[in-house]
Amino acid sequence: MKEVPLREVAHIRAGEKIDLLNIGVIAYREEDYPILQEQLTAERLAAVYKQISYGTTVRYELPNVYALNFVFDGILSGGRTRTLAFEESGRNLACLLFEETLQVPDDYVTRSEYIRNLKEKGGAAL
Repeated sequence: MKEVPLREVAHIRAGEKIDLLNIGVIAYREEDYPILQEQLTAERLAAVYKQISYGTTVRYELPNVYALNFVFDGILSGGRTRTLAFEESGRNLACLLFEETLQVPDDYVTRSEYIRNLKEKGGAAL
């Protein structure tokens, strides 16, 4: 097994409303979804934001689109228009997850390796 950053396995979408943060983690490939399911728990992501999160973290599974959705309650200090920490918007907070690492098989081809191989062969990137 080897460690790779989350950004090599999935992409992230985020948004916020009032004091809620919603982060979607979407696998690039169907076969990567079980990796996300196994390793990205609500507890793990709550630990990433423990310094600024004062509520609950709930994980929802969306297997038809190979995604996990995390909802953090009590994380935005009253919302963007009320907080003094303006940079705590959903998008900025979601970027913290890109550096989280996942365990993958040793022969796993990361997204950047796949794109590099395509370019070397003269193919179009994703």
